[in-house]
Amino acid sequence: MACRDSIHVVEEPEVVPQPLGGGREQVRPGQDVQMTGGATDAIVATATPSPIQAGAIVSRRRFQRGNIIIRGKTPRRYGMYREDVLQPNGTFKRVRRCVLLGPVSSMSERAAWKAFQPYLDRVNTAAKMPPKSGITLETFVKEWRTNVAVNLKGSTSRAAESHLRAHILPKLGGLTLTEINTKTVQAFVAYLATGGRSKKTVENVLLTLSSILRKARAWDYACGSFSLADITMPREGVKKEQRCFSDEEIGKILSAAPEPFGTIFAVISVLGLRIGEALALRVSDVDFTTKIVRVRQSVDSATRQVQAVKSNASSADVPLPFQLEARLRKHLQTHDGKTDLLFINSRGRPYSANKLRAKVLHRLLEKLGIPRGGFHSTRHGVTSALLADGATPAVVQKQLRHSDPRITLGIYAHVIGDQQRSAVENRSARIEQYAVN
Repeated sequence: MACRDSIHVVEEPEVVPQPLGGGREQVRPGQDVQMTGGATDAIVATATPSPIQAGAIVSRRRFQRGNIIIRGKTPRRYGMYREDVLQPNGTFKRVRRCVLLGPVSSMSERAAWKAFQPYLDRVNTAAKMPPKSGITLETFVKEWRTNVAVNLKGSTSRAAESHLRAHILPKLGGLTLTEINTKTVQAFVAYLATGGRSKKTVENVLLTLSSILRKARAWDYACGSFSLADITMPREGVKKEQRCFSDEEIGKILSAAPEPFGTIFAVISVLGLRIGEALALRVSDVDFTTKIVRVRQSVDSATRQVQAVKSNASSADVPLPFQLEARLRKHLQTHDGKTDLLFINSRGRPYSANKLRAKVLHRLLEKLGIPRGGFHSTRHGVTSALLADGATPAVVQKQLRHSDPRITLGIYAHVIGDQQRSAVENRSARIEQYAVN
């Protein structure tokens, strides 16, 4: 392909512009070409692919200064330079570019360099460290653990490690990052589904894998093309209804629970707090003057370390009702004041949610003859009770501190609203009227 009268760029294989003496020279890929023409002579180097060794970091691509040459029966100025082009397999191929700048009769050399400079600026700006390829997922995960996992929230890091250990590394760990594409991930999803795992479990595993690969791309590793939107997920199975404590059951638990467990259970069942948030409450978080409780931190269930709350939306103030205020005032009368935490065990440490569930709550439920449930069952109960009392979804969302109202209505609502029930009953009565002979 020849350089024509308009400014454009061509790749090899190319036809070099006609020399001053006439005729045309055909350039074959990989051939060294010497061009003659007085002061503007230039020797163009061989254009060859630039492969990247597996897992290696190659040197930075060279800075392009370019050359301007004069060629053709009607002399014209041309700009010549090279550019590294990323290939689908993660390697770079070096190609030669030819730019027609203008006729010699109307363009000085200085004007030619000015017209040529934007092309050099573009290729030199794009010159950066090329992606690394050939590394396996298992090798990259070691790097990810060192630099990323240590900065994640404890529960998030543990979930990711569980997914890696049980599912991702056994099936995909030996593959290179470029081999993990949509087809490979689809086969991985089929493997997970046939093992009887729920759709939610499969989604969580894929989110961990996607997050790790996204970090690999950000670190300039060559990765396969993979999009969650292109994956066909397994069908949802029969959903198991979440356990939801009723107001009557909560009242029985509060009357029979020893202190301070009774006050802890009252906090989560009235305010809808997560158990970790309740165990991390400080004395200063309870404001009796403004009648609010500030939720700012949480206790990790595994390590019992105080940490940030689940999300930005979880950090909020909730109203303090009169009955709960009386319980908290009574509880503070027995507080030793040695720590700012509102609830502490005999050793001055935060309570373990797992121990409270197994040794206090479950034993109490068994004694009262109430079906077993966990602390989160009270959070479901708060949502359903507030909706049944006529609270709007926006109010319930704010009380539960959900970032998305769909979570409030789709997961935590265990009640059929009065309007929905009345509409169905009215239609049923109308049908029965027409059914009379």
